[in-house]
Amino acid sequence: MTDVVVHTRSAMSTVITVQVVGRGARDRDDRAEAARRAAMWFDEVEQACSRFDPASELSVLCETVDTAVQVSSILFETTRVALAVAAESDGAFDPTIGRTMHARGFNRDHRTGAVLATGPAADTVRATSRDVHLDEHNRTIMLSSPLTLDLGAVAKGFAVDLAARELRAQWGFANFAIDAGGDLYLAGCRADNAWWSVGIRNPRMDDHILDTVRVSDAAVCTSGDYERRSPRDGSSHILDARTHGPRGDVASVTVIAPTAIIADALATAAFALGPNDGLALLERHELAGLIVTPDLQRLATARFVGASDQVG
Repeated sequence: MTDVVVHTRSAMSTVITVQVVGRGARDRDDRAEAARRAAMWFDEVEQACSRFDPASELSVLCETVDTAVQVSSILFETTRVALAVAAESDGAFDPTIGRTMHARGFNRDHRTGAVLATGPAADTVRATSRDVHLDEHNRTIMLSSPLTLDLGAVAKGFAVDLAARELRAQWGFANFAIDAGGDLYLAGCRADNAWWSVGIRNPRMDDHILDTVRVSDAAVCTSGDYERRSPRDGSSHILDARTHGPRGDVASVTVIAPTAIIADALATAAFALGPNDGLALLERHELAGLIVTPDLQRLATARFVGASDQVG
């Protein structure tokens, strides 16, 4: 008999759910422990990458300018991917936008409501990704300008990938699902031996599914303008870093990719680029993706297969 063990915890300002599919009671204890350990990776990543915790590794790094700082593999890898995506998006996505995020009112933990006691003002001379320098040999990061890194578009996806690696490589499980507030990694099959089914939310109707995709051994991440709004002007939390302002021509972007860090980062980057350039970015990387505009126009990549495209 096939059944599912489910472990739930709160981390990274969201609810984390890990489901591990198995065969009855024989390995149930192992699946429960594996799910618990997988979920613990979210705490590890949060401690390294949180912009809201003054004691986090990222916060400590951002207090140091013109000095190479040796960092953990978690902080180094998330920063490396964020800088690579900044280059791929011609700067529309940029992890150095943290000061602008703070100035626009995104200065509190989304889950707890805790507000940063103090924070930097928006840059008078805006920093960019070119002010962040990585040394892979020594695993150091140097900031050549005062700035605040915001790794929100990569950290949660990386935690999903670490949790997936825990379940697959350390425990040998092939069928599981990890859900971090809508950032998903879906391995193998469900308990009924079918591929996992993922609903893509209508960005203008909370309880309406716009489309459905079937997925196995892949990540699905969505960036939407409905996720968080500025308490100051009601604008989206996703900014075009070239203008340091929100876009008005995208409502949501869903990306399916081999890893969650790539799906997460490229969904945000495509959103920041806008519909046409965002679609071109996803096509260039040969990914399945769906961009939805505020009037619900759909722009899909060649590899995207939704329910309406499925035959049989």
